[in-house]
Amino acid sequence: MTDGTVKFDHEVDFLVVGSGGGGMSAAITAADRGLDTLIIDKGKTYGGSTAISGGGIWIPNAPTLIEKGAGDSRESIRRYLDIITEGKISADRLDAYVDQGPELMKLLDKSPHMKLYWVKGYSDYHPEFDGGRPLGRTIECKPFDTRALKEDEKFQRPNSMKGPLGLWVTSKDYHDLAMVKRTWRGRKASLVAAWRVASNMVLRRHMSTGGRALVARMRMVLKDAGVPLWLKTSMTEMIVDDNGTVIGVLAERDGKTVRIGARKGVLLATGGFDHNNEMRAQYLPENGVANISAGARENTGDGIRAGQKLGAAVDLMDDAWWMPSVFHPMGAVIPLVSERCIPPSVIINAKGERFTNESSPYVNFVHDQLEGGHVPAWFVMDTKAKNRYPFAQVLPNMPFPQGFYDSGVIHKADTLRELAEKIGVPADKLLGTIDRFNGFARNGKDEDFGRGDSAYDQYYGDPTMKNPNLDEIVKGPFYAIRCEAGDLGTKGGLVTDATARVIREDGSIIDGLYATGNTSASVMGNEYAGAGATIGPAMVFGYIAANHVAAK
Repeated sequence: MTDGTVKFDHEVDFLVVGSGGGGMSAAITAADRGLDTLIIDKGKTYGGSTAISGGGIWIPNAPTLIEKGAGDSRESIRRYLDIITEGKISADRLDAYVDQGPELMKLLDKSPHMKLYWVKGYSDYHPEFDGGRPLGRTIECKPFDTRALKEDEKFQRPNSMKGPLGLWVTSKDYHDLAMVKRTWRGRKASLVAAWRVASNMVLRRHMSTGGRALVARMRMVLKDAGVPLWLKTSMTEMIVDDNGTVIGVLAERDGKTVRIGARKGVLLATGGFDHNNEMRAQYLPENGVANISAGARENTGDGIRAGQKLGAAVDLMDDAWWMPSVFHPMGAVIPLVSERCIPPSVIINAKGERFTNESSPYVNFVHDQLEGGHVPAWFVMDTKAKNRYPFAQVLPNMPFPQGFYDSGVIHKADTLRELAEKIGVPADKLLGTIDRFNGFARNGKDEDFGRGDSAYDQYYGDPTMKNPNLDEIVKGPFYAIRCEAGDLGTKGGLVTDATARVIREDGSIIDGLYATGNTSASVMGNEYAGAGATIGPAMVFGYIAANHVAAK
């Protein structure tokens, strides 16, 4: 829409579209720089996919890491990023991310609400690469009592990190609890969990962890800064002036069209096209088109399409933050992260054969799954595994719900041959695969795919085993769980420069328009540096965009 004389119903300096981590960090920065700022979101709740995530933040040399002696040389960080991005990302964008990330975290640390900790031991996803770190660089927010949000508490998007009876679990807690049947750390974690349940019955706290804690803490910072957040406000169109500069948006709010002006700029932080089936069919590879996404339901590519209407270039549209997943009979997507590290288990294709390292980083696993056409795959484990480790939110020794069997998501059989028949794979092939794997387990070395060689593989493995990720599959009954090529959100989006400005297909800048998070083409390229390498860049480029706007 081009109109040099448009009259606005509401006008601010800086308009942020989307209330996830990237949008919130941008608004916090803009407010700190003295800009009149507004966030709008089409959802009924705020937080976007950040709120339903694990909440990890991958920002090397963040103050939290420096304080713990976990800082790095800039050169090592850049080497690592150069290796994983394979030359697909411009040096100035990578430089901006590495250099400005710590500055963002210094700003956030000024608030008493932002309390973070290092998830020590949660390895970078490729610690074997030059610059990778086996102890990891991921930081998270400490648990937060959301009662402090007051009237805003009821509008916060929920996530799955809260257990029964008020139990709250951080990613570190889950790492330990997964070994409750195997290690003293696991047993200690179970006692801590019991104490949390008991204390909550008295204190009646509303504790949140992970992405929900991050969003809650950032919302508190925004409240202190007086930044308004309008929910149920859907952007429908960009408003540009006669020079092609973005000066605001049209939005639907309370059944009315609202013209919102932005004197200095608009930031698109609306997520990817996770739940836009038409765009999935257009852009994603054939075996990844099915909508098995754990991203926020509101992520339908709104920001990407709005930018394209103005001639914006896009990139990485055929990729996603892939995640092997179980599709719950009731429609929920259950990501498989720790489960793929269970020692007495393999993942096989329709031929009954392994096709990659089951315990590898989830994006890499699904890349291999998609490229080989191994969709669906089957997760095969024995009763020993079922009784020792949690799987798909089902605790050790607890039965899988009958609905999983009724829907064909899970099959159970007394013998491996019978199991093969149930899932339609060649029995002799499956038996040969298991026999070969069991030999690797006895020797402690996966000679086919190197499972357990990486510190990343080992993080969720069983430390009591010779190889934390290998054990013999021998004890019936046996289980096969259907493994889909799911995702946490799409990775492609609008092409941006080092200041988060959106770039046209001809290489020119769309003045006044910025993008971050999954609305923009990922600074990680086709890879994933470590836990939080989605949220971290989203927050950093939101910060960069706000600073660029403030400098105008």
